[in-house]
Amino acid sequence: MDLETDVAVVGAGAAGLSLVLGLARPPAGARPLDTVLLAAPPGPARAAPRTWCFWERGVGPYDEALTARWDHLRVRAPDGTAVTRAIAPLTYKMLSSDAFATLVADEIAVSGRTRRVEAAVGRVEPLPDGARVHGRLPDGGRVTVRARWVFDSRPLASLPPARTTLLQHFRGWFVRTRTPVFDPDAVELMDFRTPQPAHGLSFGYVLPVGPREALVEYTEFSRQVLPGGQYDRVLRRYVEDVVGLDDYRVSATEHGVIPMTDAAFPRECAPHVFRIGASAGATRPSTGYTFSAVQRQTRAVADALHAGRRPLPPRPHSARARLMDAILLHALDSGRVDGPAFFSRLFARVPPERLLRFLDGATSLPEDLAVGAHVPTAAMLTSALRLPFTPRRTRPAA
Repeated sequence: MDLETDVAVVGAGAAGLSLVLGLARPPAGARPLDTVLLAAPPGPARAAPRTWCFWERGVGPYDEALTARWDHLRVRAPDGTAVTRAIAPLTYKMLSSDAFATLVADEIAVSGRTRRVEAAVGRVEPLPDGARVHGRLPDGGRVTVRARWVFDSRPLASLPPARTTLLQHFRGWFVRTRTPVFDPDAVELMDFRTPQPAHGLSFGYVLPVGPREALVEYTEFSRQVLPGGQYDRVLRRYVEDVVGLDDYRVSATEHGVIPMTDAAFPRECAPHVFRIGASAGATRPSTGYTFSAVQRQTRAVADALHAGRRPLPPRPHSARARLMDAILLHALDSGRVDGPAFFSRLFARVPPERLLRFLDGATSLPEDLAVGAHVPTAAMLTSALRLPFTPRRTRPAA
């Protein structure tokens, strides 16, 4: 099968679907663009269903598909001291990948300009005036898509060289209890009553979708993932010994590994071939949050395409934010900064709306300095001075 199109999007995760959705909604007067979305067929190449969490002000474009939303966040220090903060005018939101995919499918069906093809993409061939994507269909047949512009959102085979790379790895259970035990008004954002690794930090994460239902996760920032069965052991210990659940059932699970790195991710593979999403640096190195940055990046790409400009994806995070993240990662990895104490202090002392905007890279320099007044100055300064002398190393992607 041979296809021709204006835009080819490789990968149907958050970045690929967000770009396709943006292209299906052209502004008034813009030339509509034909798009082919190449999605991995069922199997090991297709990502498992997952949830994305993010915060935003007011009504958002995906509110109709949300699983839940909250106006309060809670952080617990290792000694159990809890701080609960209202985050208005922001709202913390939870969106499942399946609900998002359904929303996008409905939208592109209405637009009539997007074709979805399930294929395992093997190669993207640059051409003088575009690129050709080569893929294999589930029945073994081949498909080629010639496009003016190609956007690849697939995970990288190896990470770019970095001075520091920690992995955010987690295991989550969707649990249901017989009796009401959860506070549906607040997210347990970071519960540090968990065993801490030698390098980095760990915490529990509880997203209640009702008094008797929640997603409960064990999350760790560290150099290496845990051995296979250890995730369920530490998660069970957290669920039963810390949260205190004794009569519950697990309805579904999710597991993930997110690189948190100060690597510089390339956004351009060839004159007409670009990367988007996590493989183009959308993941915030200090937190692992990705979804909001993906929205900013793909929105800018869609706007450029509709305006007839060269659609080089912008860097998802500012140079100042990337430098601050590099220093924090170095400080956490070296052990100079106590992770639970660091985040507990920030959450307790910085106005929550400002802190969330800071974590999203949306604060001004004076606001950044105000947040910086609450960090361990000596440890962060030492990490900043040593950072330029730390060699960059390459490691496999998670």
